[in-house]
Amino acid sequence: MEEILLKIAQTINTYLSDYILIFLLVGVGLYYSIRTKFVQVRCFGEGMKNVFGNLKLKGGKQKGGISSFQALATAIAAQVGTGNIVGASGAILVGGPGAIFWMWIIAFLGMATIYAEATLAQKTKVTNDDGTVEGGPIYYIKHAFKGGFGKFLAVFFSIAAVIALGFVGAMVQSNSIAENFASVFNQVGIDGSIAKIVVGVIIAAIAGFVLIGGVQRLASVTEKIVPVMACLYLIGGLIVLGVNITNVPDAFAMIFKYAFAPQAIIGGGIGAALKAAISQGAKRGLFSNEAGMGSTPHAHALANVKDPHTQGTSAMIGVFIDTFVVLTMTALIVISTLYCDGTINPALPGTEGSFVVGNVSKANMVQLAFQKTFAVIFGAEAGNLIGSIFVALCLFFFAFSTILSWNYFGKVNFTHLFGKKSALVYSVIAIVFVFLGSVFQNDLVWELTDMFNNLMVIPNVIALFALGGLVVSVTKFKKSNELPEIKEESTDK
Repeated sequence: MEEILLKIAQTINTYLSDYILIFLLVGVGLYYSIRTKFVQVRCFGEGMKNVFGNLKLKGGKQKGGISSFQALATAIAAQVGTGNIVGASGAILVGGPGAIFWMWIIAFLGMATIYAEATLAQKTKVTNDDGTVEGGPIYYIKHAFKGGFGKFLAVFFSIAAVIALGFVGAMVQSNSIAENFASVFNQVGIDGSIAKIVVGVIIAAIAGFVLIGGVQRLASVTEKIVPVMACLYLIGGLIVLGVNITNVPDAFAMIFKYAFAPQAIIGGGIGAALKAAISQGAKRGLFSNEAGMGSTPHAHALANVKDPHTQGTSAMIGVFIDTFVVLTMTALIVISTLYCDGTINPALPGTEGSFVVGNVSKANMVQLAFQKTFAVIFGAEAGNLIGSIFVALCLFFFAFSTILSWNYFGKVNFTHLFGKKSALVYSVIAIVFVFLGSVFQNDLVWELTDMFNNLMVIPNVIALFALGGLVVSVTKFKKSNELPEIKEESTDK
């Protein structure tokens, strides 16, 4: 049964990732880049100032919603997860180093897309009688399409979001944590299978404590975890790049070279190889930065800001940090240590089903890179152990923060479908899935997550295209006379 489900999911993902996903993500990114006069370039400095100009790691309890930085931290917690380590490694292994170039392109366009998502989430959010704030794609989808079609798209999105984020997606994250800790325990002579169970129980227990505490507790945790985890990983990455500094220029060269000539490294004809590089870039780019998927608008809707444009520019910085900083660090670490020195033979292509080249897999590429580097510094035995521990800790922070944010996003959609009283039921089910992910094999889980992530994109992007006029009406241009004329009916769709 597992093999049958795996093949079905892989077939669906092939069509979604290779054709539909690329068309939708590139299309909506170009659409908003042009309509906002490339807001990701014009307002990049403004976004950086909004995020780092008054940075606080203790936003405090808000009367309603959360602070702008808490909202961004919650969004980045969702974005910076296993996709930045395992996902990026899988993209390189299957699509070659050139897949990273296409992830950059998707992210650049995605900055305009996520600007639109965040502004729409702010414009269509609602405040309940008890003062709590809610918002996200289900609200702007129904704003875009009145009547039955809008309700259908909103329900379709909610179902996909609950499965992709709250249930199956959480399994991917906990699985990655457990696999890496099991590797560490095996190195010190402890049964890794037992370690997986223990780690699963611990993760589920901590996640349950945070999730049941509500969005205020979630925001309070993520605003502290995100800066620490990013700094920890970047410092470790800089050490790796410092040791392998002579390979860094070659690593950059390989990214650009194999973006347009990938057949030289992943095999096959130019058409098939190029499609593999682009599709891996699009698929793993979506899983990493989530622009266009409709997940992070749930967090951006909660921000207490003076206008939607402000949160939109902050949201852009989330994609920038996720892809151009953290994911690029992963790419340079892997390519400079494993590709440039021949550990991965360029003549041996990866396979879509297993993501394995020799004894290298998407799950252990970063770990191997750190082990090799730390072995140079501390000696082989100590270096291998220190490298494994470091990656396990980084992945724990990355994946655990994603579990927290994704489960909250799933909760919003679950209660939208089944009512407020279903929140506790959802939390219990979600926590069970977190535990199960730690002990399951991950090939099927990854494919199912990709499938439902991809399905989330469809209704979300349809609504984004329909609401272009509303987004442009709140976008700030340098001069007031640069603001395009917006027809009244555009904002009422």
